[in-house]
Amino acid sequence: MRRILLVQAQVDGVIGWAECVAGETPFYSPETADTAWLILRDFLWPLIKGKEFASAGEVWDLLARVRGHNMAKGFTGSCRLGCRSQTKGRAASKLIGGVRDEIACGVSIGIKESLDELAAAVQKELAAGYQRIKIKIKPGKDLDPVRRLRQDFPRIKTVGRRQLRLHAE
Repeated sequence: MRRILLVQAQVDGVIGWAECVAGETPFYSPETADTAWLILRDFLWPLIKGKEFASAGEVWDLLARVRGHNMAKGFTGSCRLGCRSQTKGRAASKLIGGVRDEIACGVSIGIKESLDELAAAVQKELAAGYQRIKIKIKPGKDLDPVRRLRQDFPRIKTVGRRQLRLHAE
């Protein structure tokens, strides 16, 4: 079970929810759910509480005083954007200028013990409909996974340097 930071906000009489993407540990990013909560509670919320904003950009400008903590900052914006999309009756993506109705969805696969396990994981995610698959690789241990995946999935193109990304056609 994963511990997450989930906040409910009320904007213009509408209730919105947001989940912070920060993880539980600082092994992937220096931000964690605990540090995001601290920054949100003690610094970000006091900066935005009771203020009116015409755009999300105004929120970011105000939050710029707090260095770093982009996951916590993004979290505050997504909650507000969710509320605004409800009051306007439009998708949040459209409110920020999005033009697509659908986007290619992806998944990230961690480092596996064997190439067979990696190939099976990629196959599973492709079968589930994911169009973008990012695999984690280590310097010096990157060529074999790339070769294997190119062999097993010849229609997939690879891009990226530090992390291999596979894009289904």
